Amino acid sequence: MTYPLIHAGKVRRLYELPDPELMLMVASDSISAFDYVLETPIPDKGVILTQMSLWWFDQLKDTVDNHVVWASTLDGADGPYPIPDDWQGRCMVVKKLEMFEVECIARGYITGSGWAEYQQSQTITGIPLPAGLRHADKLPEPIFTPSTKAEIGLHDENIHFEEVEKIVGETDAAALRDLTLTVFTQASTIAEERGIILADTKFEFGRTSDGRIILADEVLTPDSSRFWDANDHTPGEQVPSFDKQYVRDWLAKESGWDKNSDTPPPPLPAEIVQATRQRYVEAYRRLTGNTDIT
Repeated sequence: MTYPLIHAGKVRRLYELPDPELMLMVASDSISAFDYVLETPIPDKGVILTQMSLWWFDQLKDTVDNHVVWASTLDGADGPYPIPDDWQGRCMVVKKLEMFEVECIARGYITGSGWAEYQQSQTITGIPLPAGLRHADKLPEPIFTPSTKAEIGLHDENIHFEEVEKIVGETDAAALRDLTLTVFTQASTIAEERGIILADTKFEFGRTSDGRIILADEVLTPDSSRFWDANDHTPGEQVPSFDKQYVRDWLAKESGWDKNSDTPPPPLPAEIVQATRQRYVEAYRRLTGNTDIT
């Protein structure tokens, strides 16, 4: 059976279902970096992202509801709609939502674009921070640092909280901030119990037809989060990560590609593909305790 395509994103495709209130979300093995979808896929990445998101949705269900109605399992159990064999483990039937047009980012440690801004102004998205912080230091408390949602090929822009209020209204802006920080704090505790530091992450929220704000898309995966091994964390130094930062680092430092040019990134070498896949698998296994993906 084929389903009409609604939208093709960087990693996921959305398809129409017979029920107009639902849609089918399928995660591919594509990987994006620097606002490009790379031509080289990471084998099983879509399966890992889907299964990890499902695990996190279950961990967080008492704090925040989510959009999942049914999900394909690794054993290919029958669901409410027939799906192709190559979609097994990587697709979900989800509720259609009115999505909020902001990326809800929470940071617990200073790194990435936050570190770059801090070095210039001692702030992150305009939030004042103490002097003397080092790269990879833990922040005094988690902060909400939202950004815009950009189409493929365009760049998300960090914005101040006041901009979020203009986009979604003051009441919803406060609700998104508070929910983001609550979920981030809970997830950080769960990750720390497994020897993983959740440095930062991106959430996406939507509103249901009855007005509730719930989690959508993916959640707390190596694509949307920065995971560090707690044993390798040394403030002031670069921290190895279980996420696609490995690909970004190769592109920016070793590939010879100029990310500021109009030239697309080069193909990923086999060793970079394999090492990236292994980082995703390791994050999945360390966090969930499951060994069904090897």
